[in-house]
Amino acid sequence: MQLSLPIFPIEAKLVNDHVGVYEHDGLVQYIVNGLPVYCHSKDDLNAFRFITSNFIHQRLCRKVDIERCFCISEDSVSRAYKKFVTQGEAGFFGDDARHGHAHKIIGVLKQRIQSKLDKGQSVNSIAKEEGVRESTIRYSISQGYLKKNSLV
Repeated sequence: MQLSLPIFPIEAKLVNDHVGVYEHDGLVQYIVNGLPVYCHSKDDLNAFRFITSNFIHQRLCRKVDIERCFCISEDSVSRAYKKFVTQGEAGFFGDDARHGHAHKIIGVLKQRIQSKLDKGQSVNSIAKEEGVRESTIRYSISQGYLKKNSLV
């Protein structure tokens, strides 16, 4: 039996001796020992974090290999890996993985927040009480959806 060496496409960037990655037509393709194992859109950051964390978890590469290959910080790799270990795939693709989707203040929530703003309550304290980010309330105020200290 002949031993086959891993063969990577010429445009592939090697993460280590066993894992490579390359982009073609807007898709990022991951190769392990010469075989394609995963691909995602080049703009899909959640998929990137998921697959690199998966590789680390399966011991196909180390955190430092990911950091060096993709020029990303140690903290970023560690946060993604921790999310992978604690939440699994759902942490990156589930309902809670809302990166890039703003929380909308509508309906009863909007009325409660507006009432508190009318009473002069701070945006920070309202955000804590309602479980909404302070930046979300401030954005709604800047867009005119909510009015700070208005008399209704």
